[in-house]
Amino acid sequence: MSEPVRVAQVVGKMVGGGLEAVVMNYYRHIDRDRYQFDFIVDSDSTLVPADEIESLGGRVIEVPPYQKQPSNSRALEQLFRQEKYLIVHSHMNALSVFPLHAAAQAGVPIRIAHSHSTSGRGEYARNLLKAILRTQSNHYPTDRLACSRLAGDWLFGTNVPYTVIHNAIDLQQYAFDPAKRGKVRQELGIGEKTFVVGNIGRLTEQKNQQYLIEAFANMLPERPDSALVIAGMGPLEEKLKSFVHEIGMEQWVHFVGQRSDADALYSAFDVFCLPSLYEGLPVVGVEAQASGVPCIFSTDVTDEVILTRGACMLNNKLAPEEWAKALLKLPLADSNATRCADGNLLKGFDITHEVKCLEQVYTECLSRLQKGGA
Repeated sequence: MSEPVRVAQVVGKMVGGGLEAVVMNYYRHIDRDRYQFDFIVDSDSTLVPADEIESLGGRVIEVPPYQKQPSNSRALEQLFRQEKYLIVHSHMNALSVFPLHAAAQAGVPIRIAHSHSTSGRGEYARNLLKAILRTQSNHYPTDRLACSRLAGDWLFGTNVPYTVIHNAIDLQQYAFDPAKRGKVRQELGIGEKTFVVGNIGRLTEQKNQQYLIEAFANMLPERPDSALVIAGMGPLEEKLKSFVHEIGMEQWVHFVGQRSDADALYSAFDVFCLPSLYEGLPVVGVEAQASGVPCIFSTDVTDEVILTRGACMLNNKLAPEEWAKALLKLPLADSNATRCADGNLLKGFDITHEVKCLEQVYTECLSRLQKGGA
C-alpha cells in the first residue's frame, strides 16, 4: 500500500471512559504506515484527545449526537460516501446499528461491529432500547469483534461467529512503582501507612460507586486509618458528593476527577474495587492487575477479568457490609512493600501482541474484498 488505509473508528461520545482508552491504546501501537484512524465522535463529546490523535496522523470528525436521529445517521452516511472508507469500525455496542446501517447505505464494504459491554439491572429504559437494537445487531456488520466472550454472546448471540480482541494495555506502563505511590499519596494528603481503597471509572449508575462508598463506610470503624479514592467524572458526580457529605465521610473520601495518570493511582492503591452492575471486560481491571494491586470485582463483571491470583469476585447484591468484610481481610498498607503481577493470563492482554491481532483482522477483511468477497 502506498498510502495507509484510513479506518473510520465510530466511538460516539468521548468522555474519558474505558472504551475510548481501548481504542486509543490500539491507535498508539498499530502500524500507522498501514492503517490510520479517523475518530468519528459526537459533537457533545467532552474529552477528545485531538492533539494526540492529530500528532499521530489521525483526524477527529464531529457528527451530531447519536440521540439526534436521523441527523446523526444522515451526517454519517454523507461522511462515509464523501471519504470512501473501505472500513468502518463501530464501538457503540447495541447502538452500532445506526452507524453500520449508514455505512451500508453509503456502500462501505467492510463494516465491523465491536461489542464492549452488556446490560445490567436497574437501567430499565436503557435496557429496553438495547433489547430492541440487539434484534438488529447482525443485519449490518460484515465482521464482528468483542472484548470478551460475555460481550460477544450478549450482542451477537452464541450462533454467530465473532473474534475476541482483548482490551489490551502496555503492561510495563502499569507495573507497580513505589515512587509513583509516594507522589500520589503526598499529593492527596494520604499517609504512607493509610489503607487506600481505589476505584476508577465514569461516575454513573453502571459503575455503582455509591455501593462502594457504603461498603467503605462499613469498613471504616474497624480500620479508621483508611481512605477511598474515586477517579473519574460523570453525571452522578454531585449526587455522590452529596451522599458522602450526608453520611459525614468527606474526610475519608477523595474525588480526584478525570486523571491521566491511572498507572500512578494503581500504585497508590492497596485494593482496587469495581462493583459494576454490568461490564464487558473492563480495561481498568486489566490495568489494576498489571500493577499487582489486589482487586475485587462484582460478579456482574465477566469472570474473564480474573487474570491474577490477587483478583476475586463478590456479589454486589449482597449487603455492603459483606464487601466491607472482604476489605478487612486484606493486609494493611506497607510503604516499603513491593508487588508485581503474577498472572500468566495477563500476557494475552499485552498491547504489542493484541494489536497484531487487530491488524490481522483488517488485513483479512481487505484481502477478502480484493478477492471479491462480501
